[in-house]
Amino acid sequence: MKRPSNPRRRKLNWMLASGVALALIAPLAMAQDWPSKPVRIVVGGPPGGTADTLARLLAEGLWPALGKPVIVEAKPGAAGSIAVNDLMSSPHDGHTLLLIQGGIVSETPLAVKTSYDPFKDLKPLVQLTRTGLVLVGNTNFPAKNLKDLIAYVKANPGKVSYASYASGMRGHTTGLQFNKLAGLDMIHIGYKGSPPALQDVMGGHVPLMVDGIATSLPMIKAGKIKAFAVNTPTRISSLPDVPTFAELGFPTLSEVGWMGLWSTPDVPAAVQAKVRQATLQYLQQPKAQERIKAIGMEVGLPLTTEELTKDLRTAYARQDAVLRSINFKAE
Repeated sequence: MKRPSNPRRRKLNWMLASGVALALIAPLAMAQDWPSKPVRIVVGGPPGGTADTLARLLAEGLWPALGKPVIVEAKPGAAGSIAVNDLMSSPHDGHTLLLIQGGIVSETPLAVKTSYDPFKDLKPLVQLTRTGLVLVGNTNFPAKNLKDLIAYVKANPGKVSYASYASGMRGHTTGLQFNKLAGLDMIHIGYKGSPPALQDVMGGHVPLMVDGIATSLPMIKAGKIKAFAVNTPTRISSLPDVPTFAELGFPTLSEVGWMGLWSTPDVPAAVQAKVRQATLQYLQQPKAQERIKAIGMEVGLPLTTEELTKDLRTAYARQDAVLRSINFKAE
């Protein structure tokens, strides 16, 4: 015998089905409506710096694709934490994005105390550029190449120092690793940023520095400092005559750093996908690639967010191991 239909159950089933449909449709509708206002790119670096320059190139490229203005705001300070906090305190709807180096996850939390969890509060959307570090020196430093540099440091124990843009960051630890591998005793001097350190290198106050390629490039090109080696796996197009550490006998110093575009993980997935698509399309344009190479970087790889996160975890573990070996404590 057929049971009589239950109106209350039919209504409940209809409501459940409608809810599921809305849950599926809502993200798609949000992605179609996004952006509904100007998009803001918060930069973890000073105005006119490498990250700021890259952000302005990206903003110029994304504006036509998104149909809304893309505004760049530099938020320097606290090793990038000010920019991160700006992102996290803004609505998590994709209208605020973060442009900063991958070290914000793999290095900064090990060097300074942060208020964010690097692997829970930030999500890398796109690898924009790939770059590395360069060992540079004062033009009067008595070494023409890395072999000469090693010989000079060994002949002057305890007398040669090197600068980095921040204690606990890769510029610092790469120097430590080079010390160990080459049997040197260079003394580290940590600065608050590349500009003051580079000024002291050019002025002869500190003879050497391990710096980001992009920030040292203008001074290298102008002949104000000289470059001994880069830590990228292969030579870079902006410094074709500068050898890699690997080809000079130090392959374990090879490492790739990168700058990326980030959001918070809870930004709707469809919006994240739209940001990725528009950004990757821009990076494929020959004009964009030329302009990126002109500032000392290589165009990033189209890696997935999962691949980028895996890379960051590997880099974090490597950096953590080096800092633990010298009992370094985050300040």
